[in-house]
Order: sequence, then C-alpha cells, then structure tokens
Amino acid sequence: MEKFVIEGGVPLSGTVTPAGNKNAALPLLACALLTDEDVTLHNVPAIRDTEALLELLADLGVTVERIDLNTVKMNAADVRKTHVDAALAERIRASFLAAGPLLARFGSATMPPPGGDVIGRRRLDPHLDAFRALGATVEHGKDIVITAPAGGLTSCDFFMDEPSVMGTENALMAAAGVPGTTIIRNAACEPHVQDVARMLNKMGAAIEGIGSNVMTVHGVEKLRGCEHSVSPDHIEIGSFMALAGVTGGELDIKGCVADDLRMVRLAFRRLGLESEMREDGTCHIPGNQKLVVQRDAGDYQSKIEDGPWPAFPADLTSIAVALATQAEGSVLIFEKMFENRLFFVDKLISMGAEITICDPHRAIVIGPRQLRGARVSSPDIRAGMAMLIAAVCAQGTSEIHNVRDIDRGYERIDERLRALGANLERVPA
Repeated sequence: MEKFVIEGGVPLSGTVTPAGNKNAALPLLACALLTDEDVTLHNVPAIRDTEALLELLADLGVTVERIDLNTVKMNAADVRKTHVDAALAERIRASFLAAGPLLARFGSATMPPPGGDVIGRRRLDPHLDAFRALGATVEHGKDIVITAPAGGLTSCDFFMDEPSVMGTENALMAAAGVPGTTIIRNAACEPHVQDVARMLNKMGAAIEGIGSNVMTVHGVEKLRGCEHSVSPDHIEIGSFMALAGVTGGELDIKGCVADDLRMVRLAFRRLGLESEMREDGTCHIPGNQKLVVQRDAGDYQSKIEDGPWPAFPADLTSIAVALATQAEGSVLIFEKMFENRLFFVDKLISMGAEITICDPHRAIVIGPRQLRGARVSSPDIRAGMAMLIAAVCAQGTSEIHNVRDIDRGYERIDERLRALGANLERVPA
C-alpha cells in the first residue's frame, strides 16, 4: 500500500496533456471481443482499471500486446471462454462490458457481479433489458447467465428506462454484431459513448445519431479489426482546472475537445473559475483568480447539479465540492445520480471546509475556507482526487491513504502534478 504526502500552498502552473478517457478506454478495449482481427488502441490511459480489464480479456483468451505505455494491440481470434472470472470481475465495474460483445459474437455470456466504487446503487437492469430486447434470455443466480436464442440475436427498437452509460455501450456493442437495424432510444450520449460508436463504425457497423439520445445501429454479421485513438478525458481536464483554480496557478491543458467541456466550464464559471478555449484545443486557466460564487438572478442560492449528458458530469461532482471550498459565497451541490457520492465530505470538513450535508444527494458549501493538512483516506476515484485538490491548497502537510483508488482513474498523477510544481511524494504507507 502507498500514500501521497503533500505540502500544500504552491500554485500549480505550466502545461499538461490529458490522458485518454478512462470511461471510453474500457468499452473500447472490450470491443476487441467482437472480432477475430487485430484491434489497436492508442492513447489508452495507463491506470489500474485498464490494466484490470486487460487481465480479464486475457483470461478469456484475448492476446494482449503492449506496443508502448499507451498503445495496446489485441486479438480475440482464440477466445473460447464466455464465463468471466469472478475474482477479475469484482475488481472493476467495467467487467460487465464484456457481456455485450460475448453475447453478440459467441451467443452467451456468464457474468459474475461486477466490482467498482461504492457510490450508491448502480443498476444492471438497463444492460439486461437491452439484451432481452435483442432476443436474449437472462437467468439470475450466483452469476448472471445471458443466452442468445438458437437463431441468434435479432435487431429491434427499444427504449432504455434510464440513459445508462455502460448500458448504452453494452447495447451498442451487442447491436453492432447483429445484422439489421436496431434503434436505441433514451440512450446515453456522453463523450465516451460517442467514442465507442465511432470505433464501432470503423469496425464495420454504421451508427447514426452519435451525440444524441436516439441512436440507430446498422449491425453486420462480421465486424473487422481497426485502429483507434481514445479521446481525451474531460473528467481529468475538469480535475486539472480545479487544481489550478484552488492554487491560483496558470495552466494550459493541451489537446482538449471544446464541445466536451461546455457544461464543465459553465459550472466552474459559476464558482468563479474562468477559462478560455483556444483554437488549437488548449484550455487556458488564467492565474491568480479570485473565486467568487455567482448567485442566481434575484440574489438566489447558486446551484450545481449533475445529470445525464450534456448536463454536468456526475464524476465531477466531488471535484466541484473541493473547488467550492475556495470560492467566496455559498453553493448548493446537488448530486442526483448516486446517493453515496457526497459521503466523503467529512474528510474535507476535517481539513477545515464548511460543508453542510442536507441529505444523501445535497450539500451546501460555504467558502472560502483556509484548509489545513490532515490525514485522510480515499474511498473512491473522484473523492480521492477531491481530497488531492484540497491538499494542494491546504496549509501544512496532508497524507492521502489508499491512493490505489486514485490510480484507478488518473495516470501517474503524482509525477504529472510534480511537473506543475506540486510538493507531492508517493511513499509506502
């Protein structure tokens, strides 16, 4: 086990390039199961979650070759196993992304319960409803056994009961391998879902409506291999924006997709953090900003709330809480999607933040407060980053334990923050 030791109070300034989108890389890796040809992915973040999924794919029979740190070549020609290993599945939520490709190509998938962050109830029903709509049967026991009918899956027109991101990705992957036209309504349309659809198009499917909540998938009997680059991670970009904001640093974030950041920049501007998108894809954060919460018209309480894309991303809710601790005024943070997401704020309160939990979904943050160093432990990926944001602007020394969780979502974050000026060391716990 390792921990981060951080001496706060230093502006984080310079230039940084975001890693590939974690939530895109995981389904894109799973897409390799759809074909017996080579699939090469570039800009794959070197994080614990991608490593865990690659181990799971290798256990199924996929050959995995590391071309370099962020490039992976895979071939699933020799996959003969459709039962996912339980020990590997419980390491990550994304283990369930193997279900759609296995079902489409091999006609069955046996899926143990997936792992992942404990941030609230995370339903599998949207995935299973999609498989049923395509004609599969689902049996529940210790594992979930999904089986295609004797004649194979059939294209369909179905409505998802919630715009589940992973559920949409599983539906897209399964439908891409089914000849005919499948329409997915109330689909998730986050940037990572769009990236999956673009890669499936390279593999031979034809998907219309990318970026909307109605996606039409023209599937084919045999998908081919392809080469694809993972899109930049807008959640990591938002995290770096907050790191610069709380420390007063001037930061250039290279290689951004402007459309992916519209709501992020809008919400952070509500907390007083200004940013500029340049034509070359650089997101510029000016230095020495005074963060002041913008109250709503009529001098009403300002609010930041998450929701399905293009609303503010749920994965940035914890980051917004940390940023708000350094903004003058009060803001209501409304986490609609996960009932346990805000339960980490006691750790920020122990560092001196003024936060009132109204209920499992809402918290009021009043700032600015001078945070002080403390010894805390990361309960999940995004809460871990929120504590790291708090630590770099805190007075004194902080220790963050269980940094394995942070490593699951952020590539070499300690090295990259040191390059921006942070006093941060990774040491044995």
